[in-house]
Amino acid sequence: MTLTLTSPVFAHQAAIPPKYTCEGSDISPPLAWSGVPAEAKSLALIVDDPDAPDPAAPKTTWVHWVLYNLPTTAKGLPEAVRTLPPGTLEGVSDWRRTGYGGPCPPIGRHRYFHKLYALDTVLPDLGKPTKAQLEKAMAGHIVAQAELVGTYQKGART
Repeated sequence: MTLTLTSPVFAHQAAIPPKYTCEGSDISPPLAWSGVPAEAKSLALIVDDPDAPDPAAPKTTWVHWVLYNLPTTAKGLPEAVRTLPPGTLEGVSDWRRTGYGGPCPPIGRHRYFHKLYALDTVLPDLGKPTKAQLEKAMAGHIVAQAELVGTYQKGART
């Protein structure tokens, strides 16, 4: 079985509804996954935008959400998640805070990569790691990964 990541509110490579962005309620979209490998001990989720600030001339990858140590028994996250699954820890986004920060592109249509990693370990408490710190801690421990890409452009009809 292959690790898969989906959302009931947007398809892979399709537009993210405004509700989940800075032009809406800025709440996290519902996410679901399946196919977690038997050898996995925890999951990590990173949501980022490699098109910042302008898709025509990207200069940085903007990090929107960092979660780790999600239990392998979790099957997803509900819309507007407030209570994370037991044991789940959060890192900091480029908004300089924990928690979800929705798409808010300054110009053009951006891509938002939702990346789920199955790890062969439960990571130590890393404090409030950045994406880079989490990726360093995950190195050598990724047994599977899945990706769901949504797009968003301010003011565009989805």
